[in-house]
Amino acid sequence: MKINRFEDANQFYERVKDYLLKQEALHNKLLALCNALIHNPERFDQKPYLATVEVDGDIVAVVMRTPPRNLLLSKIQDFVAIEAFAERLCKSIAQDLHLTQKPLPGINAPTIEAKAFTEAWHSLTGQSYQLKMSLRAFQLEQVQAIPQATGDLRIATESERQLLIRWFEAFMLEALGNVEPGVERTVERHLQRGSAYIWEDQTPVSMACHVGVTPNGAGVSLVYTPPEHRRKGYASACMAALSQTLLDQGHRYCFLFTDLANPTSNHIYQAIGYKPVGDLSDYSFT
Repeated sequence: MKINRFEDANQFYERVKDYLLKQEALHNKLLALCNALIHNPERFDQKPYLATVEVDGDIVAVVMRTPPRNLLLSKIQDFVAIEAFAERLCKSIAQDLHLTQKPLPGINAPTIEAKAFTEAWHSLTGQSYQLKMSLRAFQLEQVQAIPQATGDLRIATESERQLLIRWFEAFMLEALGNVEPGVERTVERHLQRGSAYIWEDQTPVSMACHVGVTPNGAGVSLVYTPPEHRRKGYASACMAALSQTLLDQGHRYCFLFTDLANPTSNHIYQAIGYKPVGDLSDYSFT
């Protein structure tokens, strides 16, 4: 077993893309991060951690981190079939990370892999851990017809900067329990890219954002409707329209993650045509 670190994002991507594309929806966050590191390196203030774990020249896991964000770990090849090996693999990753990535705030990974790494990190560092969120990855290939809410989808404009900041912060509070730093910078980036979308029914009533690309797909997130506009079908209409827009732009798939504790959003997305492809976990270290 060998851990290979990479300094160059292009070389790293060329090495890992075939492995990650075997389960593109499950790995869409890693693939989108590769794309961002290559095409928008100015977004990252610190040196990333990019590594593969290989056995006899074959990749069995991919590891990424862009500090101060959480660690991302791919599906481990044949985890169930060789669980004891995978546990040793997670210990090796933890030991390598411990040399350079202190402190480590948390990990996002497929459920079994996340648990295995979390236990290895706890054993190595003594840091306690907490499951913050159980997630499900979804993939859409075709938008299903749904009852149409009144209104239309459009790209958010510069005049709505303050509205987007408020909605981004409200989304984070509801979804994560806290507002992460850098909201203004994130809104600025979405406005520059034209990737924040508004559903308007005489006035803005819902929001969704295009958050990253993979070789075949587009990520969707930051879906938010203010409480006074809920239960009117706006979020469903916004998501359906944005998903169709992204497919029309040439993407084969749309991807998103949902909080398994939120049955409403899980139902909405599946009604539109999103299909579950796998579960993940977010752990935090304290």
